[in-house]
Amino acid sequence: MEHTRIKQLLIAEDFGQEVIVKGWVRTFRNNQFIAINDGSTLNNIQAVVDFENTDEQLLRRVTTGAAVRVKGELVQSLGKGQRVEIKVNELTILGDSDPEKYPLQPKKHSLEFLREIAHLRFRTGTFNAIFKVRNALAFAVHQFFNDRDFVYMHTPIVTGSDAEGAGEMFRVTTIDFDNVPRNEDGTVNYKEDFFGKSTNLTVSGQLEGELAAMALGNIYTFGPTFRAENSNTTRHLAEFWMIEPEMAFYELEDNMDLAEELLKYVINYALKNCPDEIAFLSNRLLEEEKSKPQSERSEMNLVDKLQFVLTNDFERVTYTDAIEILKRSKPNQKKQFKYLIEEWGADLQSEHERYLVEKHFKKPVILTDYPREIKSFYMKQNEPDAQGRHTVRAMDILFPGIGEMVGGSQREENLEKLLARMAEVGIPEHEIDWFLDTRRFGSAPHSGFGVGFERLVLFTTGMSNIRDVIPFPRTPKNAEF
Repeated sequence: MEHTRIKQLLIAEDFGQEVIVKGWVRTFRNNQFIAINDGSTLNNIQAVVDFENTDEQLLRRVTTGAAVRVKGELVQSLGKGQRVEIKVNELTILGDSDPEKYPLQPKKHSLEFLREIAHLRFRTGTFNAIFKVRNALAFAVHQFFNDRDFVYMHTPIVTGSDAEGAGEMFRVTTIDFDNVPRNEDGTVNYKEDFFGKSTNLTVSGQLEGELAAMALGNIYTFGPTFRAENSNTTRHLAEFWMIEPEMAFYELEDNMDLAEELLKYVINYALKNCPDEIAFLSNRLLEEEKSKPQSERSEMNLVDKLQFVLTNDFERVTYTDAIEILKRSKPNQKKQFKYLIEEWGADLQSEHERYLVEKHFKKPVILTDYPREIKSFYMKQNEPDAQGRHTVRAMDILFPGIGEMVGGSQREENLEKLLARMAEVGIPEHEIDWFLDTRRFGSAPHSGFGVGFERLVLFTTGMSNIRDVIPFPRTPKNAEF
Protein backbone atom coordinates (compact mmCIF):
# COMPACT_ATOMS: atom_id res chain seq x y z
CA MET A 1 0.00 0.00 0.00
CA GLU A 2 1.42 3.38 -1.06
CA HIS A 3 1.70 6.20 1.44
CA THR A 4 -0.52 9.26 0.97
CA ARG A 5 0.73 12.84 1.10
CA ILE A 6 -0.46 14.75 4.15
CA LYS A 7 -1.86 17.57 1.99
CA GLN A 8 -4.42 15.12 0.53
CA LEU A 9 -5.31 13.54 3.88
CA LEU A 10 -6.08 16.88 5.52
CA ILE A 11 -8.94 17.46 3.07
CA ALA A 12 -10.11 13.81 2.94
CA GLU A 13 -13.74 12.99 3.76
CA ASP A 14 -13.71 9.18 3.79
CA PHE A 15 -13.05 8.50 7.46
CA GLY A 16 -12.33 4.98 8.60
CA GLN A 17 -9.99 4.18 5.72
CA GLU A 18 -6.56 2.71 6.47
CA VAL A 19 -3.75 5.07 5.51
CA ILE A 20 0.05 5.15 5.55
CA VAL A 21 1.94 8.38 6.16
CA LYS A 22 5.68 8.94 5.92
CA GLY A 23 7.23 12.15 7.19
CA TRP A 24 9.28 13.87 9.86
CA VAL A 25 8.34 14.45 13.48
CA ARG A 26 7.72 18.09 14.32
CA THR A 27 6.60 17.50 17.94
CA PHE A 28 5.70 14.59 20.21
CA ARG A 29 3.42 15.42 23.16
CA ASN A 30 2.38 13.39 26.21
CA ASN A 31 3.99 10.26 24.75
CA GLN A 32 0.84 10.11 22.60
CA PHE A 33 0.45 12.84 19.97
CA ILE A 34 2.92 12.95 17.07
CA ALA A 35 2.78 15.96 14.74
CA ILE A 36 4.10 14.75 11.38
CA ASN A 37 5.03 16.85 8.35
CA ASP A 38 6.05 15.49 4.93
CA GLY A 39 6.72 18.80 3.13
CA SER A 40 3.56 18.63 0.99
CA THR A 41 1.87 21.31 3.10
CA LEU A 42 2.67 23.77 5.86
CA ASN A 43 0.28 21.88 8.10
CA ASN A 44 1.07 18.77 10.12
CA ILE A 45 -1.14 15.76 10.62
CA GLN A 46 -1.58 14.44 14.13
CA ALA A 47 -0.97 10.75 14.70
CA VAL A 48 -2.30 9.36 17.99
CA VAL A 49 -0.32 6.50 19.52
CA ASP A 50 -1.71 3.99 22.01
CA PHE A 51 1.32 4.50 24.27
CA GLU A 52 0.23 1.88 26.83
CA ASN A 53 0.46 -0.83 24.17
CA THR A 54 3.54 0.49 22.33
CA ASP A 55 7.11 -0.54 23.08
CA GLU A 56 8.70 2.09 25.33
CA GLN A 57 12.03 1.84 23.52
CA LEU A 58 10.25 2.65 20.24
CA LEU A 59 8.49 5.68 21.75
CA ARG A 60 11.82 7.04 22.99
CA ARG A 61 12.99 7.18 19.37
CA VAL A 62 10.08 9.47 18.37
CA THR A 63 12.05 12.72 18.58
CA THR A 64 11.88 16.02 16.71
CA GLY A 65 13.38 15.55 13.23
CA ALA A 66 13.09 11.75 13.16
CA ALA A 67 11.66 10.20 9.98
CA VAL A 68 8.67 7.93 10.69
CA ARG A 69 6.14 5.73 8.95
CA VAL A 70 2.71 5.39 10.53
CA LYS A 71 -0.07 3.11 9.46
CA GLY A 72 -3.54 3.53 10.90
CA GLU A 73 -7.13 4.64 10.60
CA LEU A 74 -8.04 8.13 9.39
CA VAL A 75 -10.57 9.51 11.89
CA GLN A 76 -12.28 12.78 12.71
CA SER A 77 -10.29 14.63 15.34
CA LEU A 78 -11.88 15.46 18.66
CA GLY A 79 -9.11 17.91 19.57
CA LYS A 80 -8.97 21.57 18.61
CA GLY A 81 -6.85 22.77 15.69
CA GLN A 82 -7.26 19.82 13.35
CA ARG A 83 -10.11 18.20 11.46
CA VAL A 84 -8.56 14.76 10.94
CA GLU A 85 -5.98 12.60 12.64
CA ILE A 86 -4.56 9.10 12.38
CA LYS A 87 -5.24 6.46 14.99
CA VAL A 88 -1.93 4.58 14.81
CA ASN A 89 -1.84 0.77 14.50
CA GLU A 90 1.76 0.49 13.39
CA LEU A 91 4.69 2.85 14.02
CA THR A 92 8.11 2.49 12.35
CA ILE A 93 11.17 4.71 12.76
CA LEU A 94 12.77 5.20 9.34
CA GLY A 95 15.57 7.47 10.53
CA ASP A 96 16.55 8.50 14.06
CA SER A 97 17.30 12.09 15.08
CA ASP A 98 19.42 12.70 18.18
CA PRO A 99 17.49 15.32 20.19
CA GLU A 100 20.70 16.49 21.87
CA LYS A 101 22.28 17.37 18.53
CA TYR A 102 19.37 18.23 16.20
CA PRO A 103 19.52 22.05 15.86
CA LEU A 104 15.85 22.62 14.95
CA GLN A 105 13.83 22.37 18.13
CA PRO A 106 10.10 23.19 18.42
CA LYS A 107 10.68 26.89 19.15
CA LYS A 108 11.17 30.12 17.21
CA HIS A 109 14.60 30.38 15.57
CA SER A 110 16.06 33.61 14.17
CA LEU A 111 16.52 33.92 10.41
CA GLU A 112 20.23 34.62 11.03
CA PHE A 113 20.60 31.30 12.85
CA LEU A 114 18.69 29.46 10.11
CA ARG A 115 21.05 30.92 7.48
CA GLU A 116 23.90 29.18 9.30
CA ILE A 117 22.07 25.85 8.90
CA ALA A 118 20.62 26.54 5.45
CA HIS A 119 20.75 22.80 4.68
CA LEU A 120 18.12 22.20 7.40
CA ARG A 121 16.02 25.36 7.20
CA PHE A 122 13.77 23.82 4.52
CA ARG A 123 12.23 21.85 7.40
CA THR A 124 10.72 24.97 9.00
CA GLY A 125 7.28 26.33 8.13
CA THR A 126 8.73 29.66 6.96
CA PHE A 127 11.06 28.10 4.42
CA ASN A 128 8.51 25.53 3.31
CA ALA A 129 6.28 28.51 2.42
CA ILE A 130 9.05 30.57 0.78
CA PHE A 131 10.21 27.80 -1.53
CA LYS A 132 6.67 26.79 -2.48
CA VAL A 133 6.06 30.41 -3.54
CA ARG A 134 9.41 30.49 -5.37
CA ASN A 135 8.43 27.32 -7.21
CA ALA A 136 5.04 28.77 -8.18
CA LEU A 137 6.62 31.99 -9.49
CA ALA A 138 9.18 30.06 -11.57
CA PHE A 139 6.48 27.84 -13.07
CA ALA A 140 4.32 30.90 -13.82
CA VAL A 141 7.21 32.61 -15.64
CA HIS A 142 7.54 29.66 -18.02
CA GLN A 143 3.78 29.37 -18.45
CA PHE A 144 3.44 33.10 -19.22
CA PHE A 145 6.03 33.02 -22.00
CA ASN A 146 4.96 29.63 -23.32
CA ASP A 147 1.36 30.85 -23.69
CA ARG A 148 2.65 33.82 -25.72
CA ASP A 149 4.74 31.67 -28.08
CA PHE A 150 8.15 32.77 -26.76
CA VAL A 151 11.12 30.42 -27.25
CA TYR A 152 13.06 29.50 -24.10
CA MET A 153 16.81 29.90 -24.77
CA HIS A 154 19.67 28.61 -22.63
CA THR A 155 22.40 31.23 -22.93
CA PRO A 156 26.01 30.50 -21.85
CA ILE A 157 27.03 30.60 -18.18
CA VAL A 158 30.71 30.78 -19.17
CA THR A 159 31.30 33.81 -21.37
CA GLY A 160 34.07 35.96 -22.80
CA SER A 161 31.98 39.15 -22.73
CA ASP A 162 30.84 41.56 -20.02
CA ALA A 163 27.30 42.45 -21.10
CA GLU A 164 26.80 45.23 -18.57
CA GLY A 165 30.27 46.75 -18.73
CA ALA A 166 30.22 46.27 -14.95
CA GLY A 167 33.65 44.70 -14.70
CA GLU A 168 32.71 42.82 -11.50
CA MET A 169 32.91 39.31 -12.87
CA PHE A 170 34.08 35.93 -11.58
CA ARG A 171 36.94 34.51 -13.63
CA VAL A 172 36.69 30.95 -14.95
CA THR A 173 40.07 29.29 -15.41
CA THR A 174 42.01 26.04 -15.21
CA ILE A 175 45.34 27.87 -14.86
CA ASP A 176 47.56 26.52 -12.06
CA PHE A 177 47.97 29.48 -9.69
CA ASP A 178 51.34 28.11 -8.55
CA ASN A 179 52.63 28.04 -12.11
CA VAL A 180 50.94 30.86 -14.07
CA PRO A 181 51.88 30.97 -17.79
CA ARG A 182 52.98 34.49 -18.71
CA ASN A 183 53.64 36.50 -21.87
CA GLU A 184 56.97 38.29 -22.39
CA ASP A 185 55.50 41.50 -20.91
CA GLY A 186 54.51 39.66 -17.71
CA THR A 187 50.78 39.49 -18.39
CA VAL A 188 48.91 36.18 -18.03
CA ASN A 189 49.03 34.07 -21.20
CA TYR A 190 45.39 33.01 -21.55
CA LYS A 191 46.21 31.05 -24.72
CA GLU A 192 47.38 28.35 -22.29
CA ASP A 193 44.01 28.38 -20.47
CA PHE A 194 41.19 25.90 -21.14
CA PHE A 195 39.24 28.15 -23.54
CA GLY A 196 42.33 29.85 -24.96
CA LYS A 197 41.09 33.25 -23.78
CA SER A 198 40.01 35.03 -20.60
CA THR A 199 36.53 33.82 -19.57
CA ASN A 200 34.05 34.71 -16.82
CA LEU A 201 30.76 33.67 -15.29
CA THR A 202 27.97 35.56 -17.03
CA VAL A 203 26.31 38.67 -15.62
CA SER A 204 23.48 38.47 -18.18
CA GLY A 205 22.17 36.38 -21.06
CA GLN A 206 20.96 39.48 -22.86
CA LEU A 207 23.51 39.87 -25.64
CA GLU A 208 23.16 36.23 -26.71
CA GLY A 209 19.39 36.59 -26.29
CA GLU A 210 19.38 39.41 -28.83
CA LEU A 211 21.03 37.12 -31.39
CA ALA A 212 18.21 34.60 -31.03
CA ALA A 213 15.47 37.27 -31.07
CA MET A 214 16.80 38.52 -34.41
CA ALA A 215 15.86 35.14 -35.91
CA LEU A 216 13.12 33.63 -33.74
CA GLY A 217 11.21 36.83 -32.95
CA ASN A 218 10.44 36.52 -29.24
CA ILE A 219 12.69 34.63 -26.83
CA TYR A 220 13.41 34.56 -23.11
CA THR A 221 16.19 33.29 -20.89
CA PHE A 222 15.79 32.26 -17.26
CA GLY A 223 19.00 31.15 -15.60
CA PRO A 224 21.74 31.87 -13.10
CA THR A 225 23.88 35.01 -13.34
CA PHE A 226 26.85 36.13 -11.28
CA ARG A 227 28.20 39.43 -10.00
CA ALA A 228 31.48 39.70 -8.07
CA GLU A 229 30.34 42.82 -6.25
CA ASN A 230 31.66 43.05 -2.69
CA SER A 231 28.27 44.00 -1.28
CA ASN A 232 26.73 42.73 1.94
CA THR A 233 23.33 44.42 1.68
CA THR A 234 19.96 42.68 2.11
CA ARG A 235 19.40 43.16 -1.66
CA HIS A 236 22.56 41.65 -3.19
CA LEU A 237 23.75 38.15 -4.01
CA ALA A 238 26.84 36.99 -5.91
CA GLU A 239 24.78 34.25 -7.63
CA PHE A 240 21.18 34.99 -8.61
CA TRP A 241 18.63 34.10 -11.28
CA MET A 242 17.49 36.42 -14.07
CA ILE A 243 14.46 36.36 -16.36
CA GLU A 244 15.45 38.11 -19.60
CA PRO A 245 13.09 38.30 -22.60
CA GLU A 246 14.16 39.86 -25.92
CA MET A 247 11.60 40.78 -28.56
CA ALA A 248 12.11 41.67 -32.22
CA PHE A 249 10.04 44.61 -33.53
CA TYR A 250 9.13 45.75 -29.98
CA GLU A 251 9.56 49.43 -29.15
CA LEU A 252 9.70 50.93 -25.66
CA GLU A 253 5.91 51.02 -25.14
CA ASP A 254 5.56 47.35 -26.12
CA ASN A 255 8.41 46.50 -23.76
CA MET A 256 6.71 48.26 -20.83
CA ASP A 257 3.37 46.60 -21.59
CA LEU A 258 4.92 43.12 -21.59
CA ALA A 259 6.90 43.68 -18.38
CA GLU A 260 3.82 44.95 -16.52
CA GLU A 261 1.76 42.04 -17.81
CA LEU A 262 4.42 39.51 -16.75
CA LEU A 263 4.72 40.84 -13.19
CA LYS A 264 0.96 40.91 -12.69
CA TYR A 265 0.57 37.42 -14.15
CA VAL A 266 3.17 35.70 -11.95
CA ILE A 267 2.13 37.46 -8.73
CA ASN A 268 -1.52 36.61 -9.41
CA TYR A 269 -0.51 32.98 -10.07
CA ALA A 270 1.28 32.78 -6.70
CA LEU A 271 -1.69 34.34 -4.88
CA LYS A 272 -4.08 31.84 -6.45
CA ASN A 273 -1.90 28.74 -6.09
CA CYS A 274 -0.17 29.39 -2.75
CA PRO A 275 -2.94 30.91 -0.58
CA ASP A 276 -1.90 29.03 2.59
CA GLU A 277 1.77 29.88 2.14
CA ILE A 278 1.11 33.57 1.48
CA ALA A 279 -1.30 33.77 4.46
CA PHE A 280 1.40 32.14 6.64
CA LEU A 281 4.07 34.58 5.39
CA SER A 282 1.69 37.52 5.88
CA ASN A 283 1.18 36.52 9.53
CA ARG A 284 4.92 36.03 9.95
CA LEU A 285 5.51 39.59 8.70
CA LEU A 286 2.88 41.03 11.08
CA GLU A 287 4.52 39.24 14.02
CA GLU A 288 8.00 40.38 12.99
CA GLU A 289 6.92 44.01 12.66
CA LYS A 290 5.29 44.18 16.10
CA SER A 291 8.72 44.75 17.59
CA LYS A 292 9.51 47.62 15.19
CA PRO A 293 8.60 51.29 15.78
CA GLN A 294 5.47 52.36 13.89
CA SER A 295 7.49 54.45 11.40
CA GLU A 296 9.38 51.34 10.21
CA ARG A 297 6.36 49.07 9.77
CA SER A 298 4.85 48.33 6.37
CA GLU A 299 1.85 50.45 5.50
CA MET A 300 0.17 47.42 3.90
CA ASN A 301 0.06 43.76 4.88
CA LEU A 302 1.53 41.29 2.42
CA VAL A 303 -1.69 40.35 0.62
CA ASP A 304 -2.70 44.04 0.28
CA LYS A 305 0.75 44.83 -1.14
CA LEU A 306 0.42 42.09 -3.76
CA GLN A 307 -3.10 43.25 -4.63
CA PHE A 308 -1.74 46.82 -4.86
CA VAL A 309 0.44 45.69 -7.79
CA LEU A 310 -2.39 43.75 -9.45
CA THR A 311 -5.07 46.45 -9.23
CA ASN A 312 -3.05 49.52 -10.23
CA ASP A 313 -1.93 50.51 -13.70
CA PHE A 314 1.78 51.22 -13.37
CA GLU A 315 2.49 54.97 -13.54
CA ARG A 316 4.76 55.84 -16.48
CA VAL A 317 7.03 58.83 -15.80
CA THR A 318 10.14 60.17 -17.52
CA TYR A 319 13.37 60.43 -15.54
CA THR A 320 13.31 64.21 -16.16
CA ASP A 321 9.85 64.58 -14.54
CA ALA A 322 10.87 62.29 -11.68
CA ILE A 323 13.93 64.45 -10.92
CA GLU A 324 11.69 67.54 -10.66
CA ILE A 325 9.30 65.68 -8.30
CA LEU A 326 12.23 64.54 -6.15
CA LYS A 327 13.90 67.96 -6.09
CA ARG A 328 10.68 69.52 -4.78
CA SER A 329 9.91 66.67 -2.36
CA LYS A 330 9.83 67.24 1.42
CA PRO A 331 12.60 64.71 2.25
CA ASN A 332 14.89 66.40 -0.29
CA GLN A 333 14.10 69.95 0.87
CA LYS A 334 14.47 68.95 4.52
CA LYS A 335 17.69 67.06 3.72
CA GLN A 336 16.23 63.74 4.92
CA PHE A 337 17.42 61.81 1.86
CA LYS A 338 20.84 60.23 2.37
CA TYR A 339 21.62 61.20 -1.25
CA LEU A 340 20.18 64.66 -2.01
CA ILE A 341 18.85 65.28 -5.52
CA GLU A 342 20.35 68.54 -6.72
CA GLU A 343 20.53 68.31 -10.49
CA TRP A 344 19.50 66.40 -13.60
CA GLY A 345 21.86 63.49 -14.28
CA ALA A 346 21.92 62.09 -10.74
CA ASP A 347 21.74 58.31 -10.47
CA LEU A 348 18.60 57.47 -8.50
CA GLN A 349 19.05 55.49 -5.29
CA SER A 350 16.61 53.06 -3.69
CA GLU A 351 15.34 55.77 -1.30
CA HIS A 352 14.34 57.97 -4.27
CA GLU A 353 12.69 55.09 -6.13
CA ARG A 354 10.69 54.09 -3.05
CA TYR A 355 9.59 57.70 -2.43
CA LEU A 356 8.13 57.88 -5.95
CA VAL A 357 6.24 54.58 -5.52
CA GLU A 358 5.18 54.68 -1.88
CA LYS A 359 4.69 58.37 -1.16
CA HIS A 360 4.17 60.30 -4.38
CA PHE A 361 2.29 58.13 -6.89
CA LYS A 362 1.17 55.39 -4.46
CA LYS A 363 1.40 52.80 -7.23
CA PRO A 364 4.18 50.92 -9.08
CA VAL A 365 6.13 53.28 -11.33
CA ILE A 366 7.87 52.80 -14.68
CA LEU A 367 10.65 55.35 -15.12
CA THR A 368 11.74 55.98 -18.71
CA ASP A 369 14.28 57.96 -20.74
CA TYR A 370 17.26 58.06 -18.41
CA PRO A 371 20.44 60.11 -19.04
CA ARG A 372 22.67 58.27 -21.49
CA GLU A 373 25.71 58.56 -19.19
CA ILE A 374 24.23 56.40 -16.40
CA LYS A 375 22.94 53.59 -18.63
CA SER A 376 24.44 50.75 -20.67
CA PHE A 377 25.99 51.20 -24.11
CA TYR A 378 23.38 49.12 -26.00
CA MET A 379 20.33 51.27 -25.17
CA LYS A 380 18.64 53.19 -27.99
CA GLN A 381 19.52 56.88 -27.99
CA ASN A 382 16.81 59.54 -28.12
CA GLU A 383 17.26 62.81 -29.98
CA PRO A 384 18.80 65.45 -27.62
CA ASP A 385 16.13 67.45 -25.73
CA ALA A 386 15.69 71.27 -25.85
CA GLN A 387 18.52 71.68 -23.32
CA GLY A 388 20.80 69.44 -25.42
CA ARG A 389 20.64 66.63 -22.88
CA HIS A 390 21.17 63.07 -24.12
CA THR A 391 18.80 60.33 -22.95
CA VAL A 392 18.20 56.69 -23.86
CA ARG A 393 15.03 54.65 -24.26
CA ALA A 394 15.43 52.85 -20.94
CA MET A 395 12.69 51.72 -18.59
CA ASP A 396 12.93 50.62 -14.95
CA ILE A 397 9.96 49.30 -12.99
CA LEU A 398 9.89 50.34 -9.34
CA PHE A 399 7.99 48.44 -6.62
CA PRO A 400 7.03 49.30 -3.03
CA GLY A 401 9.56 48.16 -0.43
CA ILE A 402 12.00 46.99 -3.11
CA GLY A 403 12.86 49.81 -5.48
CA GLU A 404 13.96 48.54 -8.90
CA MET A 405 12.28 45.27 -9.90
CA VAL A 406 12.88 45.40 -13.67
CA GLY A 407 15.51 47.08 -15.83
CA GLY A 408 15.13 47.19 -19.59
CA SER A 409 15.26 49.24 -22.75
CA GLN A 410 14.71 49.48 -26.44
CA ARG A 411 18.05 48.40 -27.94
CA GLU A 412 20.11 50.58 -30.28
CA GLU A 413 19.66 49.03 -33.72
CA ASN A 414 21.70 51.67 -35.58
CA LEU A 415 25.24 50.32 -36.13
CA GLU A 416 26.97 53.73 -36.39
CA LYS A 417 25.37 55.02 -33.18
CA LEU A 418 26.18 51.80 -31.35
CA LEU A 419 29.84 51.86 -32.48
CA ALA A 420 30.18 55.51 -31.45
CA ARG A 421 28.76 54.76 -28.00
CA MET A 422 31.04 51.73 -27.58
CA ALA A 423 34.05 53.90 -28.42
CA GLU A 424 32.94 56.46 -25.81
CA VAL A 425 32.76 53.86 -23.02
CA GLY A 426 35.83 51.92 -24.15
CA ILE A 427 34.38 48.63 -25.40
CA PRO A 428 36.67 47.22 -28.16
CA GLU A 429 34.75 46.40 -31.34
CA HIS A 430 36.54 43.07 -31.89
CA GLU A 431 35.36 41.73 -28.50
CA ILE A 432 31.69 41.64 -29.51
CA ASP A 433 31.90 41.60 -33.28
CA TRP A 434 29.38 38.74 -33.32
CA PHE A 435 26.87 40.97 -31.48
CA LEU A 436 27.35 43.77 -34.00
CA ASP A 437 26.40 41.40 -36.85
CA THR A 438 22.76 41.71 -35.72
CA ARG A 439 23.05 45.41 -36.67
CA ARG A 440 24.84 44.66 -39.95
CA PHE A 441 22.47 42.07 -41.39
CA GLY A 442 18.75 42.85 -41.25
CA SER A 443 18.79 45.14 -38.23
CA ALA A 444 15.39 45.95 -36.74
CA PRO A 445 13.93 47.72 -33.71
CA HIS A 446 13.95 45.38 -30.72
CA SER A 447 13.63 45.56 -26.95
CA GLY A 448 14.09 43.54 -23.80
CA PHE A 449 14.29 43.63 -20.03
CA GLY A 450 15.63 41.74 -17.04
CA VAL A 451 13.83 40.74 -13.85
CA GLY A 452 15.92 39.74 -10.85
CA PHE A 453 14.05 36.59 -9.84
CA GLU A 454 15.10 36.72 -6.17
CA ARG A 455 13.81 40.29 -5.90
CA LEU A 456 10.48 39.09 -7.25
CA VAL A 457 10.43 36.25 -4.69
CA LEU A 458 11.44 38.72 -1.96
CA PHE A 459 8.52 40.98 -2.82
CA THR A 460 5.98 38.15 -3.10
CA THR A 461 6.99 36.49 0.19
CA GLY A 462 7.37 39.69 2.24
CA MET A 463 10.83 38.61 3.39
CA SER A 464 13.33 41.38 4.10
CA ASN A 465 16.65 39.69 3.22
CA ILE A 466 17.39 38.28 -0.22
CA ARG A 467 19.51 35.52 1.37
CA ASP A 468 16.29 33.98 2.66
CA VAL A 469 14.64 33.47 -0.75
CA ILE A 470 17.37 31.43 -2.49
CA PRO A 471 18.14 27.95 -1.18
CA PHE A 472 21.89 28.43 -0.68
CA PRO A 473 22.98 32.08 -0.80
CA ARG A 474 26.34 33.02 -2.31
CA THR A 475 27.65 36.25 -0.79
CA PRO A 476 31.11 37.72 0.01
CA LYS A 477 33.08 35.21 2.13
CA ASN A 478 30.17 32.74 2.04
CA ALA A 479 29.83 29.74 -0.29
CA GLU A 480 28.66 27.09 2.15
CA PHE A 481 26.77 23.92 1.22
